[in-house]
Amino acid sequence: MVEEAQEEGLIHLPCPRRTAGMGHTNEQLLRDAYGLFGKGDIDGFLAQCTDDVTFTVPGTNVMSGEWNREGFAGEFVQRLMGHTQGTFREEIVELVANDDHGVLLLDHHFESGGQPVDYRTAHVIAFRNGKISAWREWPGDMPKFEEAWTP
Repeated sequence: MVEEAQEEGLIHLPCPRRTAGMGHTNEQLLRDAYGLFGKGDIDGFLAQCTDDVTFTVPGTNVMSGEWNREGFAGEFVQRLMGHTQGTFREEIVELVANDDHGVLLLDHHFESGGQPVDYRTAHVIAFRNGKISAWREWPGDMPKFEEAWTP
């Protein structure tokens, strides 16, 4: 899944991949989930999540709020694709995970109003029973994040 998304240019993984047996299984779960999301397979992404997963985005912009599974699959994705005119791409810079938590450092790229937008952010993940149970965005530069997602 990840390799296909990379080949299609939907995600980039510049950090070296660890060889088999060196990373935690939740690291691969995150790589697979983000690969599915990057290909537009929202149902596949959500299959990696618990039924009661929450998605939290800070701020006061078009993406801000707390989303449940259905809200993420519907309104969240619609807002994301609408604001970016379908140009949204994210690049995994680094990720770590253990039994309980994962952290991804990401570069986000898209166009808004015909202008390129780039910023760095982190996603903090909680796991329960081998699935994503909570997802929270932590922008590296909150004013830039707000500007990026304000129409």
